[in-house]
Amino acid sequence: MTSHLLIIGCGNMGGAMLAGWLAAGESPSRFSVLDPALPEAPEGVALYRSADDAAAAGHDAVLLGFKPQQLGALGPGLQGLTGAGVTVCSLLAGITLAQLGAAFPQAGAHVRVMPNLAARINKSPVILAEAGLDASGRDAVFALFDALGSAVWLDDEAQFDLVTALAGSGPGFVYRFIDALAGAAVDLGLDEATASSLALATVEGAAALAAASDVGPATLADRVASPGGMTREGLNVLDADAALRRLLAATLRATRDKGASLSKAG
Repeated sequence: MTSHLLIIGCGNMGGAMLAGWLAAGESPSRFSVLDPALPEAPEGVALYRSADDAAAAGHDAVLLGFKPQQLGALGPGLQGLTGAGVTVCSLLAGITLAQLGAAFPQAGAHVRVMPNLAARINKSPVILAEAGLDASGRDAVFALFDALGSAVWLDDEAQFDLVTALAGSGPGFVYRFIDALAGAAVDLGLDEATASSLALATVEGAAALAAASDVGPATLADRVASPGGMTREGLNVLDADAALRRLLAATLRATRDKGASLSKAG
C-alpha cells in the first residue's frame, strides 16, 4: 500500500510535498503526477496529461491536490483512478471523509491530509484522518507523510478544520507577523532592508529556541522580559486585554469556519 503515489494536481502544496519526499531520499519512481498544466515534473517522476494515461501506468494511492470546489466537477472523471485497492488521500480543505467516500465509493480507503508548505524542507506538521485503513495501511500512510516532517493521526475528524487553521494555514499568519514586525520598524524610522532582515532572523531564532527548549513559549517570553525593562513594556501592549490572543482566536475561527463553507461547496 502506497508503494506508488499518483499526485492529481501538483500545484503549490502538491509540489512542495513532492519536493519534500525527494529531498528525504524517496525514489522518484515511487511518484507520478497527473496535471495537464504542469510544465514539467522532477527528473524521474512520470508526468501524465490525461487520466487514461495515468490509469494505464498503475498506482495504489492517489493524492488529490486540486481545489476543493472542483471535487464535484472532477470527481466523476477520476473514478478509473480510484478503484478497489486504491487509497485516496485528499488535500481538499473542508472536504470530509464522508464526502470523499461518496465521491470515490470504490476506493479501498480514504485519508484526509493537511500539511503546510514547510513540507518542502521536511519541517511540516501533517495532520491525518482516515476511514477504511487496516493497521498495516495506517502504518504505511503514516510513514509516507511523516517523511515530510511530523505526522499525527487526528481521531476526532470534527476538529480537522481547526487543526487545518492552526497547522495548515498557520504559516501564512506567521509570515504576515514577520512582515508586520518589519513594517512597524520601518514606520518608526528603520530602513526596510535592515528591518526585514532583522525581523526574519529574530523569528527564525526564536522558533528554533522554542522548539529546543524544555519550557513553553510563555515562559520564554517572560525570560526575555526583565521587570521594568524594554521588552516588558512591549509585552504589556500585546497582553493588554488579551489583545493578541483575541486577534488570533478570531483569525483561527474565521479560517476554521471557512472549512465548513468549502465542504458545502464541494
